[in-house]
Amino acid sequence: MRTQVVLTLAIGLFSLALSGCGGPPANPVGGNTNAAKTNTNNPLETTKKAAEETVNNAPTLSPVYKAYCEAMVKQDEAAIRKIYSSDTIQFFEKQMKEEKIKTLLKYLEDEKFSGKVCEVRNETIVGDKAMAEIRSDSYPNGIKIEFVKENGEWKMTNKSPALEMKKAAANSNAAQ
Repeated sequence: MRTQVVLTLAIGLFSLALSGCGGPPANPVGGNTNAAKTNTNNPLETTKKAAEETVNNAPTLSPVYKAYCEAMVKQDEAAIRKIYSSDTIQFFEKQMKEEKIKTLLKYLEDEKFSGKVCEVRNETIVGDKAMAEIRSDSYPNGIKIEFVKENGEWKMTNKSPALEMKKAAANSNAAQ
């Protein structure tokens, strides 16, 4: 009986203590009512990357990417091959051979293209290399892609800083 009373009293005190940990105080010190409403130390709170400001609408690279989007919607393999750099086409063909895939369209079938989203922005050009952020059905939030100049024409590559970081992380995890 004595154990039940002590246990009941302990549970009651514990409940009372927890009820005081609820939310922000009604009037925080200093009178700033907004300070208590913001929780910047919540480890479970998701953080969204701030959208990068648009510096330019990629006047040089937009036509290349728009042609790519159009070719993907039309499923025009010849046009797609003209848009990619020669190194990228060689890489694709090597992968296609390893995976026993006959056409580039089949190889690229995972890329979704409706033609509704096809945008390029924030191009930076240094010599015969350029970087721009593209948006499509496959990359609605955008991804930076490298472009190269071949024989006086801009070509798209399959190189991206974001994808390179993921590959590097995967390789370092595999090595461990």
